[in-house]
Formats: sequence, C-alpha cells, structure tokens
Amino acid sequence: MYDYLVVGAGLYGAVFAHEAHKRGKSVLVIDKRPNIAGNVYTEKIEEINVHKYGAHIFHTNNKRVWDYVNQFAEFNRFTNSPVANYHGELYSLPFNMYTFNRMWGVVTPEEAEAKIAEQKQAAGISEPKNLEEQAISLVGTDIYEKLVKGYTEKQWGRPCSQLPAFIIKRLPVRFTFDNNYFNALYQGIPMGGYTKMVENMLDGVEVKLGIDYLENKEALDAAAKNVIYTGAIDAYFGFSLGTLEYRSVRFETEVLNKPNFQGNAAVNYTDAETPWTRIIEHKWFEFGTQPKTVISREYSSEWKPGDEPYYPVNDEKNSVLYTEYRKLAEKEEKVIFGGRLGEYKYYDMDAVIASALEMCEKIFP
Repeated sequence: MYDYLVVGAGLYGAVFAHEAHKRGKSVLVIDKRPNIAGNVYTEKIEEINVHKYGAHIFHTNNKRVWDYVNQFAEFNRFTNSPVANYHGELYSLPFNMYTFNRMWGVVTPEEAEAKIAEQKQAAGISEPKNLEEQAISLVGTDIYEKLVKGYTEKQWGRPCSQLPAFIIKRLPVRFTFDNNYFNALYQGIPMGGYTKMVENMLDGVEVKLGIDYLENKEALDAAAKNVIYTGAIDAYFGFSLGTLEYRSVRFETEVLNKPNFQGNAAVNYTDAETPWTRIIEHKWFEFGTQPKTVISREYSSEWKPGDEPYYPVNDEKNSVLYTEYRKLAEKEEKVIFGGRLGEYKYYDMDAVIASALEMCEKIFP
C-alpha cells in the first residue's frame, strides 16, 4: 500500500513525488507514455536535445521556483528572441522598435506610438471585445494583419474575432529595442535537457511507465491511500458531462546534414498560406556546435480522442463545463487533481511547479 499514487510523470507529478518522497512517504509514479517528463521530454538526436513535444523555455520571476529547479539542473543563459516570417519578410518578436521600424520605417518610440494610435482610431476601437480588436488596439492594423491574424487563426482554428481578448495580452509590446520575448528575471534551458532534470527530481522514487491509469483504475486505486491525478479531468470521469476542447499540435521532425538551417531557435510563420505555425531548430536552445541540425515543423489542429491535448480552449463554453467537472472532482475524497490537464488550465512551467509546491504545503504542513 503506497501513501501516494502519482498519475503522470510530468512536472506537477515529479515535483509532488519528490516532495512526498523527501518526507518519507511511499510513492509510486505511473505514466502511460514510455518516458518520464511529460510534455517537457527531450530526446537526444545527433547529440542535440530535441524538445519532442514542442519548445519549452523556462522563464520565471518567482525566485523560489527558480531556486527549486536549480537543485535538479544547471540552466544556461538562453534568451528567447523569436523571428516572424511573413512571406519572406522577417520581423522581430516580441513587437518592439525593430518590428515598428521594419513595418513602417519609424525611428523613434513617439513615431511608433503615433502610428498605432492612428490605426486604432481608424478601426474605431474603444473597448476591445475580442482578440482581433485587442490586437489592433495594442499594435495597429498592419501588424495585426501581417504578424498576428494568420498565425493565431492557424494555432487556434478559429477566427480572431471569435477568440477571447486575453490570449493576445500574453504578447509583449515594447517601445524599446529589447528582443527578449519574456519579461522574466530568470530564464534558460536546463543543460543536458529537461528529461535529465525530471530524472533528478524522481531520484529514489518508484516509477512505472507504459501504464494507463484509467484502464487499470480499480487495481491501482486499491494500491494507494491517495491519488495525485494529472491527466485530463473529463477523461477521469469518462466524459460523462461532455468533452472539454483542446488544441493539439503535430510535429514533423527531420535531421538536416548542415550545421545551421534558420539561425534561430524559433521562427514563426505568420501568413495564413504556410501550413505550419513555426519551425524550431533545437540546437540553438543550447548554443549547439554539432555538424548537423534538427528541425521540427509545428502544425496546429483540433484535438480528437487519441491525439495529445496541448492547449485548453478556455472560452466561455469550456470554462462552464470545466466548472461542472471541478464539482465532481471535489467529491473524490482521496484524489487531488493537478497540472495543465487536471485543472484544464494553460500553465507555464514555473506556474505548474509553484502549484505543485503549494499543494505539498497544504498536505505536508
């Protein structure tokens, strides 16, 4: 009889398992995948740590979380400075003075602000009601049309006019020449890859892979006093109230016999015609010097059973449905639901870790 069965070997599960094990609790971690680390899993190809489930760049302003992860890995000084490619025109992301100069030829912040204000006024937006209006009010019509609209509609599979405004608020807009995408005090990639970092978190903890919890629920529940569940909350309840919606991502990864493909870790393709949303060149996350390179093209799609769920679609309809599942979850006496899928929440990595640590503090005062 284990004290805790942890379902899912991603960040939430690994942090919880580490903390419980440290306090002398008996813990079993299971995952239906053949590997630990969930979506931050990295695998070595041509001596390059490839982010199998998409680019993960650690960034946080939370010193406690930063100190915590540095127990398990040494982080490099990688700074995320993506590039936008619109039909061969290259622009700086985040939106900053380089972007405004390339788009309009403006040189000063004052000129850039005036251009955006002029375009916002022409569009007649006072209170933005959706993503399209929010984007135009932040960066003007030209940047919205070239650098936001096509990319966002490919990513979410919905018109920008039907998406909530808060999604675009994550995008930094700066009237400086700062190319650092994340406005975070601490940032980097774990040297040696995320898999190694999670392996260190799970040191000494019993882990079994290739086990589907929901298919073996009765036997697994009987083997533990408590369950930490980080899978999809609607799947846990057999989709009894309906299916929560996600966006999924498909990757086409290839090895190229050249040292440099695009000169940057991430290039976003912002036109509607290019079928992929971005290309990741993995070696640049760790300043690679390998003779070959590995790239991944990302294609966004609507989630269907059997796909990997990536981004919760946190619109009103899905939020209402999640609230109903949450009520069911609260009645499960020995089960704690956590993480991106368990809480149906778009979580950055630092927030997942903070959430797991907060849960540990409640359980282990």
